[in-house]
Amino acid sequence: MWVGNRIGMVMPNPFRENGKVLVSKVAASPNVKDSILRSVNLIGGFERIVEKGDEILLKPNFNTADPPPASSDPEFVKAVIELLYEHGAAKVVLGESSMVSLSTRKVLEETGMIVEAEEAGAEVVVFDEGKWIEASTGGKYLEKVSLPEMALKAKKLVYVCCMKTHRSAKFTLSLKLAVGFMRPSERVSLHMRNLEEKIADLNLVVNPNLIIMDGRKCFIRGGPASGELRNPGVVLASGDRIAMDVEALKVIERFEGSSLTANPWSYTQIRRVVELGLSIKSEQEYEVVNEREAN
Repeated sequence: MWVGNRIGMVMPNPFRENGKVLVSKVAASPNVKDSILRSVNLIGGFERIVEKGDEILLKPNFNTADPPPASSDPEFVKAVIELLYEHGAAKVVLGESSMVSLSTRKVLEETGMIVEAEEAGAEVVVFDEGKWIEASTGGKYLEKVSLPEMALKAKKLVYVCCMKTHRSAKFTLSLKLAVGFMRPSERVSLHMRNLEEKIADLNLVVNPNLIIMDGRKCFIRGGPASGELRNPGVVLASGDRIAMDVEALKVIERFEGSSLTANPWSYTQIRRVVELGLSIKSEQEYEVVNEREAN
């Protein structure tokens, strides 16, 4: 399927073993940086995507300035930035665009993310303050989308996701994180109909190379800005969006009272991405790795 401009280069998933994509799940410790490193090491390590001299675009979740898991934990994001530099990156750029009615820069300031990012050596880019380029997705439900010109230059993309439910889209994990690349004015129509199908189509032009999920806290109902809170206490990592979202859904669904109770593969976001052929198509195509199994 042909598509127009893309964010992140399409490349073979390096986080594989025995023909299966990998997703790790580790118990988070008080040392956030160590927890992230352990999780990524279980699937092969940062060195599988970071080469010396790389410029890497990092996309967190700061749709609002509400506390985690409504938005990313600045300490968690800072740790990822530091780890990218320690593994050879020459430049890390944190890019974001918040909710339509909010100032992204103000959100990043209120959460302390700008200070934390700059202390770690990252450049902070507010997509709303730059140019937008129209791109053809090649999708059925979302045919065109305006993407940040700055982001389109990125060859390698790292996601830092939250784990939470969503009142309109059922959940917002790695697939929906791509919405933060859309021009804010276009997000209103995105939510009017076929939201979950459009999220999937958007992923035709956004290609993360590594996904790190902060699952220390999660929403089991409500979301994205507020919801019923639980504490799974885990960190996940993968190079595959479906493997990541399916496993995160399993974590959310295990809590009594969760608004999500169906087979993860039955949700529209997942089903549509499977139809598009962007990722794995079944449970048999990925493997969960945890520390006990690895030792």
